[in-house]
Amino acid sequence: MRRRKHVPDPTPAPALPELPENRALLDYFRASSALPRGPDDLALGNWQSHTHPDLCDRLSRLVPRHPVESAYGVPVLAFEGVAAVVACGMDILLVRLPTLPEDVEPAADLPPLTDGEWRSVSAWPQGPPSAGREARLVALLREALVHARDLSRNRPGGDTGRAGRGRTGRQGPAGRGPAGGVR
Repeated sequence: MRRRKHVPDPTPAPALPELPENRALLDYFRASSALPRGPDDLALGNWQSHTHPDLCDRLSRLVPRHPVESAYGVPVLAFEGVAAVVACGMDILLVRLPTLPEDVEPAADLPPLTDGEWRSVSAWPQGPPSAGREARLVALLREALVHARDLSRNRPGGDTGRAGRGRTGRQGPAGRGPAGGVR
């Protein structure tokens, strides 16, 4: 996350690729995307940010070795280009999982995304801060990354790495290397 004029980001977030698995997510955020309106607008990639800077920082800290990508101004964690976790607004994390584990409390829905394969959770779980809550949230994000890995490997031509994927319709620069810790 950066302010365009004041703090240049030495490692801008690469754009999430236009893969079939990302279509619904990209369509949703593309519809509300905008270019930064001025030098003081917060930007992520080439787009005006739609996520609070504190939540962007939190996402980066929860899975520190994993690169953050962008989808029209929204930070995303992905595995080989397949979106797994999205930070929205001030406090929502969308995780790509078939269902939420029973011990995880859902947050407000974000239709139409949460009508399908995305689940909404709070980035700051309720109750007093505890190592257990934080560890559970980190585990949930890793579960979503593993699910994205499985999706990427179960498609025709899957598990070829990002360099082998088509890039037509991409929003910006090419992606980054392997997912930190999820293989």
